[in-house]
Order: sequence, then C-alpha cells, then structure tokens
Amino acid sequence: MADTLSIDDYAKLDDAECNERIEKARATLGERLVILGHHYQRDEVFKHADFSGDSLMLSRNAAESKAEFIVFCGVHFMAEVADILSRPDQVSILPDLGAGCSMADMADLAHVEKAWQELSSVLDPDESVTPVTYINSSADLKAFCGSHGGIVCTSSNAGKILDWSFAKREKILFFPDQHLGRNTGYNMGIPLDEMVVWDYDQPMGGLTADEIKKAKMILWKGFCSVHQMFKPEHIDQFKAKYPDAKIVSHPESPFEVCQKSDAVGSTEMIIKTVRDSEPGTRWLVGTELNLVNRLHQQFKHEGKNVHFMSPMVCMCSTMYRIDPQHLAWVLENLVAGNVVNQITVAPEETEMAKLALNRMLDASA
Repeated sequence: MADTLSIDDYAKLDDAECNERIEKARATLGERLVILGHHYQRDEVFKHADFSGDSLMLSRNAAESKAEFIVFCGVHFMAEVADILSRPDQVSILPDLGAGCSMADMADLAHVEKAWQELSSVLDPDESVTPVTYINSSADLKAFCGSHGGIVCTSSNAGKILDWSFAKREKILFFPDQHLGRNTGYNMGIPLDEMVVWDYDQPMGGLTADEIKKAKMILWKGFCSVHQMFKPEHIDQFKAKYPDAKIVSHPESPFEVCQKSDAVGSTEMIIKTVRDSEPGTRWLVGTELNLVNRLHQQFKHEGKNVHFMSPMVCMCSTMYRIDPQHLAWVLENLVAGNVVNQITVAPEETEMAKLALNRMLDASA
C-alpha cells in the first residue's frame, strides 16, 4: 500500500484540475469503481455519478454492480445503507466524513432507547408499538427497529409501511422526521389529535400517560433543516403572482405547506411530476435547492419554469461538503492502493438493520 495522499494538498486545487484527475482515476479503476450521486448533490460532483437517485435506490444499484469500491456522494447514513446492502467484497466510501444529516442527528440510539423505556411505564411497547425509522437515520436505529419488530421507510413508501406497521401493533413510534410521519398519517385518515410529538429533551417526551394512550402515532421531534424553511405564506405569495402555477412539495415539509400543495411526494415523484407536466407549466417546488435548479435547467427548453419555494437560498449544507476536491482525493488514493473514509457498519448492527430494511422491501413490493 502506498503512502496515503493528503486531503490538504487537494484543497488547493481548482475544480477544473480536480475534474481532470477524477476522470483519469475513473478510467484507471474501471469497473472496480461505482460513483453514486444523490439528487441533492452540487452539479460539480453530480456530473461524475454513474448512478443518480435517492439513497435507497443508489445503494441497491451499487450492490448489484460489479464494483469493488462504492463512492457515495451523499451523506453518512447513505454510505451506511450502502455498506449494509452491499456484498462482503464491496467497500463503501464517503468522500468527506463531515457530510452528515442534521435530521438523522436529531434521533440517536440513546434517546430512542430511553423513549422506549419511558413508554414501558404506560404500556408494553413490544406488544403495542411498532418502531418505524425513516431511512434518513443511523444504522444503529435501523438495527433497533429490526430487533423490536420494526421497519424502515422511505418518503415514497411511507404509506405502505405504516399500513404494515399498524397491522402488527396498534401504535407507531416514528422517527426522526415528524413531518413525514404527520403528512403520511393524515393522508391515511389519522386525525391530527391522534398524532403527538415526542420531545426527546423532556421526561416522557413531554407527554402525559393519557396522551400516549390516545395516540395512534408518536412522532419524534425531528425535522430536515432545508424543508423546515418552507412556509404556507411562500405559496400564497407565489400564487398571488402566478395564479396558474402548480405547487409540489416533499413530505418532509411542514403539514401546512403540504396541505396547500397540488402534489406531495418523494424526490423521484417530484422529478416525474415536473417532467411529465405540460410544456409552459410553472412550478413552485418545496425541496432542496440543487435539485430545483437542476430541474429548471433540464426543462426550460420546454418552456417550463421551476422555482425554489423559499425566498432564502438554502441547500443541504452537509451534502454540500462533498466537493470535487474530496472526490479526487478519494479516487486517487484508490488508484494508489489506499482506501480512505471507509464506512463500516458493525456485523451485529448490519444483521438487525438489514432485517428492518428487508421487511420494508417486502412490505413495499
């Protein structure tokens, strides 16, 4: 193994030189390498992706490839999912270990285990509560769900997963994103007053025993910092200017925003909705800025106008940490025989997390 190349040297390179180095390294590594690019990635990195999409689809693409090295241009939990679902001979790599997810960080194993213990003072959670974690969560929370009869969901299959969960037990503990849980539950006919928020900084989540007993869904007090910024007044102001415009939002957006939207769905659904719309359509989109800008550029030749919902510029700042410099550093280290920033999930966590993921795949098939 050669001496590891230092990221400090790459930080001094401009994007053009990094692009040349990336392409050269990709050519050298060939089928040994697959680069995954999440939809929210910056264009300078996204253009190098062999596969683009949402986190689960990308991990499945990588696992089915011949690649030895999976370089995930996304965030930490995504690279974990890639490691969980990949073959033993594959290595999952995150170009910048600082690329995390603020939403995922709002639910950690210690707080979830504490919540489970506190719930047990009111009811038997293993008999009456199905834990459901959004895929935007750490591997140990997926493993927690696996070991407690629970399951994982994505923004596209959340409805099916909640159906599966309620068929198992009468209540759901949903984490880390309260908005996805609330929007999905409401669309299934669950009244808002039967969905309570568990504040992990408060004893018993800030809830009374009666509130817990009455609730169908216990929603973790978590959110996406990007989607949390969207407000119903943003939609009102836009419609006042463009009465014929259509609104499409991601279900991580607040309830009031989703209620004012013409369509609500996953990133893939948002892309399909804009792509399949009539030429000349104007869209206000409630999701991450890089994707919205990409949609506008992709479809402007059809006369479609795609606008970002918030008047303030807001992108996924942790996703933005993946830049051409880090990607070039990772790839040239691979060429030199060095694996840097490998993401490895412990075997016992992998087993239980994969159980929860497989339950999801079976339930959403």
